[in-house]
Amino acid sequence: MHIFETVKASVPPGRAAEHYGLNVSRNGMTSCPFHEDRHPSMKLYDDHYHCFGCQARGDVIDFTARLFGTSNGAAAQKLAADFGIREGKPSVPATLKTYKTQAENEKLCFRVLQEYLHILQNWKKKYAPQTPEDVPDPRFVEACQMLECMQYMVDLLTVTSAGERTEVINSMMKDDKITLLQERLQKIKEEANEPT
Repeated sequence: MHIFETVKASVPPGRAAEHYGLNVSRNGMTSCPFHEDRHPSMKLYDDHYHCFGCQARGDVIDFTARLFGTSNGAAAQKLAADFGIREGKPSVPATLKTYKTQAENEKLCFRVLQEYLHILQNWKKKYAPQTPEDVPDPRFVEACQMLECMQYMVDLLTVTSAGERTEVINSMMKDDKITLLQERLQKIKEEANEPT
């Protein structure tokens, strides 16, 4: 990805304006730095800016170039340096967003797997056949089939390296496996609450 596209995808005009000392309201309005402006007349959108007073408009690179009186190339380089962006590499904010999502996914996977593991452990004890002639309860069978695998996955999320945890999380997120397991847990809870 070219530095211009990388910068535009990573830095909204409002963040740049705040970084360069402008006061931006919650609704994205600020006093235009390009003309005498007593009342905020510039609106900062996610991908461009527009001044309703002097009609200045453009993207974050245009804004920075005009603010500092430089070329668009120099403005793109300045934004890249100020916001930790390297060409072809994600910006620091983008990396942090990815990390936050990965951390949230890890918490979700750990919670769901641990909850299912706990249910399986209970089922293996509660529904175990009492005599060799007893027909095994389907819950006991499910516990016998799944318990070791779930224990292993919970252990991986507890004691392994970040790379190994990421592999487990990615495998659980792939093809909505974690969503299907959440639905399975919901069904188990509903069945447990049904009157017998």
